[in-house]
Amino acid sequence: MKFPYGLSDFGKLIQNGYWYQDRTDRLPLLEATGDQLLFLRPRRFGKSLLLSMLEHYYDLNRAEQFEGLFGALSIGRAPTPLRNHYFVMKWDFSLVQAQGEVKDIETALHQHLNDCIADFARRYRERLPTPIRLHADNALSSLRSVLSAVSETPHKLYLLIDEYDNFANEV
Repeated sequence: MKFPYGLSDFGKLIQNGYWYQDRTDRLPLLEATGDQLLFLRPRRFGKSLLLSMLEHYYDLNRAEQFEGLFGALSIGRAPTPLRNHYFVMKWDFSLVQAQGEVKDIETALHQHLNDCIADFARRYRERLPTPIRLHADNALSSLRSVLSAVSETPHKLYLLIDEYDNFANEV
């Protein structure tokens, strides 16, 4: 048995045969809880892995991988109607440079968000009816472009934010 210490990529974990404590039976409870969820746990308690699992479960583009990833798990035997039903965007704020002047940090944050949005646009370009416009100095305008494009489809955006407090703690 391979133990996945420090591994937070759900797909890699399952595909490479690492041990996984199946808690996917709780997904219906999470769906019933509400639209905004916040997980507060100490470091190294599996928050990033949980977000990765949610990303793989809800992502429209991973529908063909569902059986391979979730077939042997609880949710694979009784999936919810929302499985593979969302556009998924993930922001990992641990990747944001938190040193320097406030302007430097702000620039790094906008760059990180725009990089995530560019990756999102690339992954979903064939599913979105209008192209996403990136605004180099204003990631919020870029996000508005994403939301506008997504609103033209029958699907919603699932935004996953990891390490939301990381760069703020560093500052």
